[in-house]
Amino acid sequence: MNIFYRILLYFQKRGYYVCQRIADRLGIRARIVRTTFMYLTFVTVGFGFAIYLFIAFWMGIKDLLYTKRSSVFDL
Repeated sequence: MNIFYRILLYFQKRGYYVCQRIADRLGIRARIVRTTFMYLTFVTVGFGFAIYLFIAFWMGIKDLLYTKRSSVFDL
């Protein structure tokens, strides 16, 4: 049972981070974003989850391409 909670905690940390970044970008609470994705998933039978995975993938690619540099000498 302990391994189940570790796996659950891992996915919660990674999944909630995507919602947090979307909420920060839009200037709203992360809870609203999470519940919106849950409702979309139930209403559209998985389409909301597909959008969620696409956004998570896109944010990962963006983080790899664009890094924040503090000064000109970090090139």
